[in-house]
Amino acid sequence: MPASPSTARAINDRLALRLLQEEGPLTAGQLKQLTGLSRPTVADLVERLTDRGLITVVGESGEQRRGPNARLYGIVADRAHLAALDVRTEGVWVLVSDLLGRVLTEASVPIAGDIGTGPAVEQAVTLVERAAKEAGADRLHTVGIGAPGLIDPATGELRDSTGLPAWHRRLVAALQERLPEARVSVENETNLAALAEQREGAARDRDTFVLLWLGHGTGAAVVLDGSLRRGASGGTGEIGFLPVPGAAALPSATDCEGGFHSLAGAAAIEALADECGLTGAADDTDGPRAAGLVRTAVTGAATAAADRFLDALADRIAIGAASVVAVLDPGCVVLGGEIGQAGGDPLADRVRDRVRRMSPLITDVRPSSLGGAAVLRGALLTARERAQDDLFTPADH
Repeated sequence: MPASPSTARAINDRLALRLLQEEGPLTAGQLKQLTGLSRPTVADLVERLTDRGLITVVGESGEQRRGPNARLYGIVADRAHLAALDVRTEGVWVLVSDLLGRVLTEASVPIAGDIGTGPAVEQAVTLVERAAKEAGADRLHTVGIGAPGLIDPATGELRDSTGLPAWHRRLVAALQERLPEARVSVENETNLAALAEQREGAARDRDTFVLLWLGHGTGAAVVLDGSLRRGASGGTGEIGFLPVPGAAALPSATDCEGGFHSLAGAAAIEALADECGLTGAADDTDGPRAAGLVRTAVTGAATAAADRFLDALADRIAIGAASVVAVLDPGCVVLGGEIGQAGGDPLADRVRDRVRRMSPLITDVRPSSLGGAAVLRGALLTARERAQDDLFTPADH
């Protein structure tokens, strides 16, 4: 059946808004050319979107042209402000942006492990409120949160997980209470990192891949045919619990020690560096000390100890990567997180060689280009999409 007039208008409006988002300011003539719509239809949608406060005239096109036909229309960036949070066991990082995703301010606060749930939540919420004020935002339209742990697929809430601070779960509700007009949502941090790597990072040319997160802890995110897969209980990618050879024991339902985490978590990598005789201080890094050790081995003077360390680390990572490849055949594994980024091509090449020896399935292995920043970027991308879905949809749809 043909679309109703109101549905056709909504489709045309979204098409024009998406083009303005991707291409930047455009004239009505350029919108006509890019959309294939008639001149009267474009004129109507421009008027409609202007009346809704979504687009405005931001300049003129070319020095030789003047008048209505030269007007450049752009999305009203301050129509909504967004916040993205990266919540970790040791602190919170936040950024505030406009509707186009341009970052206006960034801030962070460390949170001590013994501070208690109430004070920890207050520190985090105050950080968000202060960042919004510094960005000049009267209110936040959407808040996207990345956090470790399982997200309940039925409720969208962070599930209670052993080993994670209690304030993590309380933070989401507290933000909703203090920011009643905002849309607050939470997603697993590794899933958000995969989204960012797909849109802006190492997996931009892939619609099927696995992100292997290597930071303080380990995790994985699975993207198949362009869609993020969360699993029946939200636990797809909990690779830290994967039983692996070389571990001292088996993991349990409440403790991933003995799983892949015990081979490739930050503490295990630091111990491995000591075993391999990698001496000297790690270079400065905002992530775990293990990332600095890996970066030192890759970029420092070539030594036997550095080679031993990188080879042994690649052996360990390949165990997890090959297990994922055997089940999913993703064709591409991105070594994410601060450690994956620090290892760069030298570590990725070593892992690729080992996976190819362990599996008949051809698999590219590449380093993250976003590292630990991928969680914040993914949270921002998610918040922006949700805000635009709300604002760009007419009230009668």
